Amino acid sequence: MAKKNQPVEALTYGLLEQLQLIFYGKDTLNIYRRILQNLLLYMQQNKISAYSPEIGNAFIRDYILTHRIKVSFKKTIRTVIRRLSDYSAGRKYSPQRKKLPVKLPENYTVFFEDYMLFCKQDGNRSRTIKKKRKYCEDFLIFLMALGCNDIRDINSTQICKACLRFHNKDAWAVIRMFIKYLYKENVIEYDYSTIVPHYTRAFVIPTTYSEKEILRFENAIDRSSKTGIRDYAMLLLATRLGMRSGDIARLTFDEIDFEGNSIHLVQEKTQHQLELPLLPEIKDAILDYIKNARPTGTDECHIFLRQVAPFQGITTSVLRFATTKYFRKAGIDISGKKHGVHTLRSSLASSMVNDQVPYDVVRKVLGHKDPDAIKHYARVDIERLREYAIVVPESSGVFEVFLNGGL
Repeated sequence: MAKKNQPVEALTYGLLEQLQLIFYGKDTLNIYRRILQNLLLYMQQNKISAYSPEIGNAFIRDYILTHRIKVSFKKTIRTVIRRLSDYSAGRKYSPQRKKLPVKLPENYTVFFEDYMLFCKQDGNRSRTIKKKRKYCEDFLIFLMALGCNDIRDINSTQICKACLRFHNKDAWAVIRMFIKYLYKENVIEYDYSTIVPHYTRAFVIPTTYSEKEILRFENAIDRSSKTGIRDYAMLLLATRLGMRSGDIARLTFDEIDFEGNSIHLVQEKTQHQLELPLLPEIKDAILDYIKNARPTGTDECHIFLRQVAPFQGITTSVLRFATTKYFRKAGIDISGKKHGVHTLRSSLASSMVNDQVPYDVVRKVLGHKDPDAIKHYARVDIERLREYAIVVPESSGVFEVFLNGGL
């Protein structure tokens, strides 16, 4: 229920009470209280009686302009004011604000939704449909900005200009299929799919770190704190088993067999089942986290939780932040190199290949079905490639004369 025209003091009291009920800590509540007190002073100085989101935004602008504060505290102020605005409007509490979807006109929506239904019936997974939806929506928004108000009236110039607006060129393949669908369904007169540019990703050798660097990375995690205990347990799943960040974040108690020392899960990316050994060091780290660091009083099924209220399952961003943090803490040079969770997976695969573990075993550990899925790791297997190096032949003839300075 909206709480319009309530004094800001009443809104502040109600918001803090709501946050306390979902286990916000004392220190966090004090930060909220101080920021909201500054908001009250701002309103009193400007003789404003009733709070509104516009007043909140004006306070943020004024406070940031008149105070020298860190970027992190600017974000905190924005979060506090957003929470107050949500509370005053009667909106349900949400840890993160979801981006509002753009509303397309009806003459776009009909054909767009028909295509999404076609993709679903064609067997596309929800993850693929979500990606196609995003790219196609952006494409239609670009067309509208170019003056095309009816999808049936698109022309080659508008299509080319819309395609060039994409930063991620992977979108072109999706747009090509969408346009081909529109042509086959007689929505458009010509098959413009042939003019959509083609884009091929350049081959990139995966970033890897040596075994010594990975050990330094693991040892840099401070296990004297609850956050460190959690980080150590979840990152061992990446360094020792090569699990993807999404699978680590979504790992549940049902997927771990502590008695049988195994992990059974369905991979988020491929939807394929994967069985992994629960190594002793990983088992000990997870049990240590559950017994000594995991928040209590929650029925959350996910193993790894936020360390601050509300105690919900972590997101992949927590893993990304932790990985960067411990690489830097370990003093490992990451300048110009990727240093996300996936590099831990790549490093494990590279290490196994260098130790002459059969490619099929590496593939199964990483959860790949395609036999060629790990071929790029062979390209970084320097030591084994040396075995096939050909001896450089002695120079002779015209080439030898040239090397000796002749013409």
